[in-house]
Amino acid sequence: MLSLSLFLLQAPAAPLPRLHLTQPAEWVDAGHVVPFALRVLARARAVIATAPPPEPPAARPRDIRLWRPMGTEFAVAGMSRLLLGGSGVGRRPHEVVPPIARIWPTLPDPRADALLPTHRIIAFYGNPKSTRMGILGELPPDQMLARLEQLAAEWTAADPGTPALPALHLIATVAHGAPGADGLYRIRHGPDVIDQVLGWANSRGWLVFLDIQPGQSTVQSELQRLLPYLARPNVHLALDPEFAMKDGRLPGRYIGTMDAAEVNYAVGVLQRMVDSLHLPPKVIVVHRFTHDMLTNARQIHVDPRGRVQVVIDMDGFGTPGGKLGIWRQVILRWPVQYTGLKIFTKRRNDDPMMAPADVLERFWPAPLYIQYQ
Repeated sequence: MLSLSLFLLQAPAAPLPRLHLTQPAEWVDAGHVVPFALRVLARARAVIATAPPPEPPAARPRDIRLWRPMGTEFAVAGMSRLLLGGSGVGRRPHEVVPPIARIWPTLPDPRADALLPTHRIIAFYGNPKSTRMGILGELPPDQMLARLEQLAAEWTAADPGTPALPALHLIATVAHGAPGADGLYRIRHGPDVIDQVLGWANSRGWLVFLDIQPGQSTVQSELQRLLPYLARPNVHLALDPEFAMKDGRLPGRYIGTMDAAEVNYAVGVLQRMVDSLHLPPKVIVVHRFTHDMLTNARQIHVDPRGRVQVVIDMDGFGTPGGKLGIWRQVILRWPVQYTGLKIFTKRRNDDPMMAPADVLERFWPAPLYIQYQ
């Protein structure tokens, strides 16, 4: 296993994804072709001809209390206005998707054994050691598993052309406010927790995502210990830039940041794992709700051979219109490959909580990864 780990942890160079102007037949929203007039095509071409919007080269420190104020009126009604700089932005959820939304990277053809885009992943997020981190640990296991199965069926009913696959999204490395024995401000959960969640999933034929909140550690260090689990066909990876702390900043006080180079490192490890172990394609989920959480996003490697599929998961909270505003800024403005959306189950975060039909009506591209927290 050591030699396999060393082989998998060698990082290759990553080519940039290529942008192209899609044709009307390719514009798919909630499983249906969207008709657009010629003037929209002209506007899209004009957007392509201009310089792309600037990306943040490096993250600025931001006080987390400004961005995660635990469901105050500011968070619910004002987050999108703060992000987008306009009092009315984000309040018109049914307006036409702007032409920039129709410009998307050229995606490789998926392998026959790939999960996306022929399926939608419905995941419960959290850790069984905590009732406060998400629904995975909030409910008793039997109740939680039954609820996930029910929600997956609701998503399949809402979009029969994209069957839902249930998944358990475990925070395997948890950022922590205390330094711990090694001073890296994170807790590594071991086999007692990971095997428990794997057992729940395996007994039902479900997927598992292992989430890394690095704290002051690194993606490289935290990924290596998870390789034996990622070698299983149904286990996939997630990275949380919110808790990737740089320059000595502490988790919980500031929003962290992650660069495309760190994501590409993990993508390269998964590619070599798929090749060497003859596995089906892996999915990697990267969370994002601000510009600075993910820098140089256009440089994230989209595997032309389809061995790894990248999902950028918009995990901001608020009203449906507010979430759509954040979506436009951090998903549509810097497209990568596939899209995901987090739905909070508490009214203090998402009010109201969107039903599957609401998500499919409002969000483009229709997210193929849905995470409930």
